[in-house]
Amino acid sequence: MSMPSDAGAALSRKGSLLGTVKAVCWSFVGLRKRSDFEQDGARLNPLHIILVGFAAVIVFVLALVALVNWVVAA
Repeated sequence: MSMPSDAGAALSRKGSLLGTVKAVCWSFVGLRKRSDFEQDGARLNPLHIILVGFAAVIVFVLALVALVNWVVAA
């Protein structure tokens, strides 16, 4: 099964890990200039964004659980 040319091009993009993490963090906050968002869409690999986003969600949930345990124990 072959991918459409747009999907293949999207998955072959080379973006830095730091750039992907920054884009995901900004999306969590919800503050981003449209031009920066469009640059990220053209530059970053969608698979990397999904993986970093999933990891960020796990870290966020674990941090909330740790915070609640700390507050309840105090």
